[in-house]
Amino acid sequence: VQLQASGGGLVQAGGSLRLSCAASGSFFSSYTMDWYRQAPGKQRELVATITSGGNTQYADSVKGRFTISRDNAKNTVYLQMNRLKPEDTAVYHCHGRKIGRDAWGQGTQVTVSS
Repeated sequence: VQLQASGGGLVQAGGSLRLSCAASGSFFSSYTMDWYRQAPGKQRELVATITSGGNTQYADSVKGRFTISRDNAKNTVYLQMNRLKPEDTAVYHCHGRKIGRDAWGQGTQVTVSS
């Protein structure tokens, strides 16, 4: 599978953005999908995960503000980000994985101004 992320931008604190990650190739529905982020000078952080069965997990830093979802008919995973904070500023990457397969999308920049 190949992944293409989009939807980043500049937003004021308290605002919202929705990131999308479109997958090409076969068997998207069988992949566990993740959103990661990396801020300058910081380690990459796992933000959210959704399994092929729809189970979700979130980093403590985004719980209650971010929602990950997937539309298997559109081969797309989303990250709805609400109540954004300046510390959410980072490059966000989508990642797909299953046994024997691993794929990364290019990053999309999210900048939250105070």
